[in-house]
Amino acid sequence: MRLENVTLFCFFASYLVALGFEAVPLLKKLKWSHWAALFSAAAGLVAQTAYLMARSRDTALPPLLNSTHDWLLVLAWLIVLLYLVVELADRRIALGLFVLPLVLALVGASRLVSDVHNPSLGESRNLGMFHAAMLVLGMAGVFIGFVMSLMYLVQHRRLKSKRGELPGLHMLSLETLGRVNWWAVVLSVPLLTAGMATGVWLTFLPHESTGAIELRRFEFLISGLLWLTMVALFFWLLTSRRPGGRVVAWRTMWACGFMLVTLVLLQVLSGGGIHGTG
Repeated sequence: MRLENVTLFCFFASYLVALGFEAVPLLKKLKWSHWAALFSAAAGLVAQTAYLMARSRDTALPPLLNSTHDWLLVLAWLIVLLYLVVELADRRIALGLFVLPLVLALVGASRLVSDVHNPSLGESRNLGMFHAAMLVLGMAGVFIGFVMSLMYLVQHRRLKSKRGELPGLHMLSLETLGRVNWWAVVLSVPLLTAGMATGVWLTFLPHESTGAIELRRFEFLISGLLWLTMVALFFWLLTSRRPGGRVVAWRTMWACGFMLVTLVLLQVLSGGGIHGTG
């Protein structure tokens, strides 16, 4: 595979095919559909890795410092990798039906944002890498919390109505889903906080280029409000007396969904954000 020949559509199509194979058991039981989904997702992951490597080679920057386009793709890459690991460990879990639509949304959103890198991040390479890594790991935690919340609500509704489990839609117990959901939200907040703090720190560093980050940008203000929302949820989870899992799921879905949708739309409207130039 020649790196320069890989396009965004290559792995987008692979993930779309994988989602299709994951949905097949809902209509007809086929033993090979699960493995076909994993193969398609793995092929997409390889193509996506090649794509990121090619862009990194062209700019001499790691993907996390390259642009908002690459940053979103790194986040999607991490989620696909986690999906493959979990599915190989327990192939009964219908994780792909919940994860792959979010991956497709991230890959699609990366097509709409800036793919031009911000030279000011490259000037403070180590701090910039830490800043970007904390943000992408924190966002991955938010994604995990969102998926666990969605699975919790589906499982809770099924059990409440006393319906049997649909073929191809096996999920973890409510207790396990609630526990993973709790840890995902609690761990993502410190990571996002570290990313926000280093991002602010970067604004006060001197830059030789004209692409310096400005603290008063609209993106920073919105990100600060979203960060405060997550912190409020974080302290509520820590101080509440074991709140009902369904309440946790709904509040987590609201906070994380609001954060994800707003950040993606903000990147689209602003044409790049702090990791790229418009």
